[in-house]
Amino acid sequence: MPLRESKKASRNQAVLRYKKQRQRNLLAKPGPHQFVIVMDHLKAGFNVPKIFRSAEAFGAQEVHLIDIGMFDPAPGKGSFRKVPARFLSSFSESYANLIQRGYSLFTLEADQGESIYDTELPEKCAFVFGHEERGISFDPQDYPGIRRLSIPQFGQVESLNVSIAASIVMYEYVRQQGNQAAAVKPPHSEHKIRRKGETE
Repeated sequence: MPLRESKKASRNQAVLRYKKQRQRNLLAKPGPHQFVIVMDHLKAGFNVPKIFRSAEAFGAQEVHLIDIGMFDPAPGKGSFRKVPARFLSSFSESYANLIQRGYSLFTLEADQGESIYDTELPEKCAFVFGHEERGISFDPQDYPGIRRLSIPQFGQVESLNVSIAASIVMYEYVRQQGNQAAAVKPPHSEHKIRRKGETE
């Protein structure tokens, strides 16, 4: 198959996966934790499904996608259909919804803001992750109640990949708030581990 036709076929398959999982997402149920992930104008690519994968693993309530187009859900290993998603056109819509529901909002900044490890996270948190290159889409001065967090780094790299940063933030939230949820759903480590050659 010529390269151009192969790429077209791969894209068509990605579109079908997206449509199928987005339809099934309508039946998704919130996870056991009261945190929300807000993806603010991220590129509609690899990072979006990866963040869904972590959101499912850590039991997120839901994910807000602000002006994010079609993406291939394959890297998320089916998590796109399992975590409730809200598709919004602007950050102001997401903000109004979350504030009405009693959420505290946090943005992640690479070089400023209080360390997430020194911050006591409330039960109802929403973490906002901006575009991989341009950052958040809004002026923070228009939303003075939003707090800025940072993840301490000790190397020479200026910032973390956004999907990695999101996973660290979710882990820290669960570390602080996860005791009650652990009683609801046992961690995977308690599941039986099959030895090589065993069948279920």
